[in-house]
Amino acid sequence: MAGEVTVRAVVCPEYGTPDVLRIEKRPVPVPGEGQARVRVRAAAVNFPDVLLIGGKYQIAVPPPFVPGSEFAGEIVELGPGCEGRSVGDRVTGTGLYGAFADQILSPAANLTPIPDGVDDHTAAAFGVAYRTAYHCLRSVARVGPGDTVIVLGAGGGVGLAAVQLAVAVGADVVAVASSAAKLATAHSYGATHLIDHRDGTLREQLRTAVPDGAAAVLDPVGGVLSEPALRSLGRGGRFVTIGYASGTVPRIPLNLVLVKGLHLLGFQFQDIDPGEFGRNEKELTGLLVSGRVSPHIGAVFPLEQAAAALGEVAAGRAVGKILLDPDA
Repeated sequence: MAGEVTVRAVVCPEYGTPDVLRIEKRPVPVPGEGQARVRVRAAAVNFPDVLLIGGKYQIAVPPPFVPGSEFAGEIVELGPGCEGRSVGDRVTGTGLYGAFADQILSPAANLTPIPDGVDDHTAAAFGVAYRTAYHCLRSVARVGPGDTVIVLGAGGGVGLAAVQLAVAVGADVVAVASSAAKLATAHSYGATHLIDHRDGTLREQLRTAVPDGAAAVLDPVGGVLSEPALRSLGRGGRFVTIGYASGTVPRIPLNLVLVKGLHLLGFQFQDIDPGEFGRNEKELTGLLVSGRVSPHIGAVFPLEQAAAALGEVAAGRAVGKILLDPDA
């Protein structure tokens, strides 16, 4: 903005726990060819951010770097070659890092307009989690009306999005989570079966909830929850692995897949058929704008408390999405 010479940024000076993070003042970034400078109004905190800071993500970013992969805000400056964009446009964007700051440079072509009537916090919380969940439901698990879906990690960002979106497409949802608060939130968004897995009886609880077997499992957690959920699928059921928030990649006995003719599926955005991708995006935007779905924002932290925000996500305490707000 006019008159500014520095901006604040959350910096990871070395790999470690979120406690290594610090606030630095940096020169206002100058956009180059095809780049936009965006004033960040809200940034979502995601589990991969924790892994990146710890040097445990599948792609390494050498420190020092500014973490943060998802943001919403407004364009304040454009470099050359940014046709179709204007200063003042409200946009969302994603990238591997850089969002935990007052401002960020982003390829202008990668920015998505925020629909009218959608506020910055909602836009930041909606993006990756809801797109991941909806593409999984529609194009990978192919869930439809009347299907029963088991959602692991149902209190987290992707999990709670999956609960809401599965209900929106007419499915019956079994929510599996690690606390009463998370399950209560999942229930408030339409989950009909609530299972706390902490007592170690997940298989028995799932057998009671879905005695005839579920049509699909969405698993962003991994670890010890995956196999009991897989065993709870009906014949021909679909198991979609999305991530491993537990920190452990499960080992699945393939005889379980053989006996019931199950389908083990992985999710990557680039694997979705382009025609289906466009359809899904249009449907998802319609659900957001109409108010049929809306992200649950569990907490909002200022930039100075980025370590605390990431700590909530790392410890599995977050309910829904955690945001950083530079203006808070």
